[in-house]
Amino acid sequence: MILTEANRQTWSIIVFAYNEQGVILKTLEQTATILQELSPAQNELIIVDDGSTDGTSVIIDAFAEGKSFVKVIRHNRNKGIGPALISGYRMASMENVCAVPADGQFNTEELLQMPVIPPHTIVSFYRPYKKLYSPFRKLLTYCNRFLNHHLLGIKIKDVNWIKVYKNEDLKSTNLAVTSSLVESEICAKVLTHNKQLIEIKSNYGAHLYGKPKGASFKIVFQAMVDVFRLYKEVMRYRKSSDQK
Repeated sequence: MILTEANRQTWSIIVFAYNEQGVILKTLEQTATILQELSPAQNELIIVDDGSTDGTSVIIDAFAEGKSFVKVIRHNRNKGIGPALISGYRMASMENVCAVPADGQFNTEELLQMPVIPPHTIVSFYRPYKKLYSPFRKLLTYCNRFLNHHLLGIKIKDVNWIKVYKNEDLKSTNLAVTSSLVESEICAKVLTHNKQLIEIKSNYGAHLYGKPKGASFKIVFQAMVDVFRLYKEVMRYRKSSDQK
C-alpha cells in the first residue's frame, strides 16, 4: 500500500524489557525508525522497564533523552510480562497499538506489511515453527493452545505472539487478569463482537542476549493462578454482551 498523509494512521509501539542491556538499544533504534515510516507526524514509543537490575535502565534513559515521542514507564520491581503489557496498553494514546519484547526476536519491520489497520480489527502475527523452544516450553505452548482454542474458543494460531490492536477496542476490554494471559483476555473479549482477525506469518528470531524469560517459573505460576479467573471473566463478558 502507498501511504499518503490522508490514509496514514497514528501508532503506539510498546517495548517491554527486563534485563536486556545487550540488545535493547538495537531494538529501540529499529522501532523508532519503523515508527517514523508508519506515522512520521504523530507516534509514540512507550518503553516499559520491568524492574531491570542490569544496565538496561541506563540505556533506556540515554535513548529517551531529548525525544518527545518516547515515554518511559519504570516498575520498581520485576512484575512479569502481564503487568508490563498492561502498563504499556494503559498509557498508549494512538490509534494502533502494538507491544513487542525488547529481546529482538520480533523484527518490527514486519509491521510495515499492515501500515493501515481497518476499524475493529486485530492483526495477529504467528510463528509457524517453534524449533527454538525447549521441550518444557513446547508443553506450555500446548497447554496454552488448549486453553485458548477449547476453553475460550479463540481460534488464533499464536495468541502469545505480536498483536496490533485498535486502541478503541483495547480500551474497552476492562482487563481482569494480570498475568501473561492478558493477551488471551483481550482477544477473547474483542473477538466476541465479531471483529475482524488478520493473521500474518512472522519470522521468529533467535534470542540474542541472556536467557529467555517467557517460561520462567514466576510467569508460569502467575498464569496458572489466573486461568480460572480468566475463564470466569470471559464467560461473564460474553453473557453480558449477549444480553445487550
